Amino acid sequence: MDVSYSRMTSAPRFRVVTVTTPNLTTARKLIQIVVEARFAACGSLVPKIESHYWWKGKLERCTEVLVLFKTTSDNLKSLEKLILKNHPYDTPEIIALPLSNGNARYLDWITGETVRETPKLKKR
Repeated sequence: MDVSYSRMTSAPRFRVVTVTTPNLTTARKLIQIVVEARFAACGSLVPKIESHYWWKGKLERCTEVLVLFKTTSDNLKSLEKLILKNHPYDTPEIIALPLSNGNARYLDWITGETVRETPKLKKR
């Protein structure tokens, strides 16, 4: 085991983004779209949460699936746009939580998996 990676390190540029969805199918589709676009390294599902909230003057309750995206602050605007474009809710939950610390190896993995290839310039 590489000891240099077995420590917590400061993580100010990393985020966990929470998004609720109406069902597993929607959550899985959203994760696939986001992860394939490399706006998050990972999306984790927390099924069968029960949400209670006010909507249009009425107290509502429903079962939802919570998605936890692991990403960097550089990806937040693009991640939000992609979620809004592909989410069925009129007003989806999209909340970015800053990380104070994280395992160095895991943070390096997030960084590596959220790097999109830069377009190659064509030779003239």
